[in-house]
Formats: sequence, C-alpha cells, structure tokens
Amino acid sequence: MKNENVNVVSEEVLSNNWYTLRKYTFDYQRADGKWERQSREAYDRGNGATILLYNIEQQTVILTRQFRLPTYTNGNETGMLIEACAGLLDKDNAEDCIKRETEEETGFKIRSVKKIFEAYMSPGSVTEILYFFIAEYSADMKINDGGGCETEQENIEVLEIPFAKAVEMIGTGEIKDAKTMLLIQYAQINRLFKA
Repeated sequence: MKNENVNVVSEEVLSNNWYTLRKYTFDYQRADGKWERQSREAYDRGNGATILLYNIEQQTVILTRQFRLPTYTNGNETGMLIEACAGLLDKDNAEDCIKRETEEETGFKIRSVKKIFEAYMSPGSVTEILYFFIAEYSADMKINDGGGCETEQENIEVLEIPFAKAVEMIGTGEIKDAKTMLLIQYAQINRLFKA
C-alpha cells in the first residue's frame, strides 16, 4: 500500500539508545495539488499489548502501579501511575505477549484472552500500535506474586480494585493512563459488570 501524496526523501537515525528515534524528510502533496517538503521525527519502540483482567463474581479488576519517569518529568509529583498490565511484543505475537506479561506483572496465569481492538496511542510521534485484550481471572489462576521482571528493573505493585472504584478513579484523576481508561470504558460500554 502506497500513498501517492507522500514521497520519503530521507531517513536519518537520531538515536538508537533505548529505542530508535528517526528523522524523516518527505514531500507531501496538499489538497490544492501543491507539494511541500516536511520533516518529522518518529520514535519506534515496537508494538505492544495491554489487558484488563476482570472478575465478574467479585466485581473487581486487576491493575498495576509503577514509577513512570516521563510522567514524573511532566507534572506527576510521584511519578507513580496506575495502569492495566501491558508490555512490548518483542518477537511474540500479541496474544502470547499479553499472556507472558500478565504472568510476569500480576502473577496470574490466564487461560484465554479476547482481543477487543487495536489503536495507535500517540500517532503524531510514536510508531507503536497497541493491541487491547480482556480476560476473566479467578483466585486459582494466581501462581506467583507478580511484580514484573527483575532483569528489566520492574518494580510493579499489583492492585485488585472494585470495578466501580476504577471508574471513579478516572473521574478523580487517580487513573490517568490512556490505555487503562480505554479498557475500563470498554468494560462499562459492553456491560462486562452487571449493575
């Protein structure tokens, strides 16, 4: 698939430290037919997956809390963020990735997942597409404490929160993570929890 209105002139790697930051120079044909040269930077960190674990009987969800440096440098006083479990695909497919990440981060070994949608989370600057999943959990699926992968310097706190409280936490600003908000709102819209 090629966009006839775009011609990439050059691609330059600006940084390949943590992930890859590239600068693209391209010609873009506007609606009036004129061509203009533009340049943009795109951060490539790979694609990811996220999941909302929910328990209908208990009316609860599993979320995590961890330190996120970018939020700390942009107004989050503690840098701590409440989020749905998530991770980068690396070389896995999205379903295998989210099962692995769920076990590493939350300690739950889930049996089956349901993909609900995929989305670009910050398309103006980041290449990542995120795959969204849901899965039911129960106490017998808990095989370890979770907390993340030590070799990745993860220090993750596992939270079991009443679903109604999680919805409230979006309104109070206690939950500010977009992927988590989307998953909670999906659960609301699709009535995963009966009122």
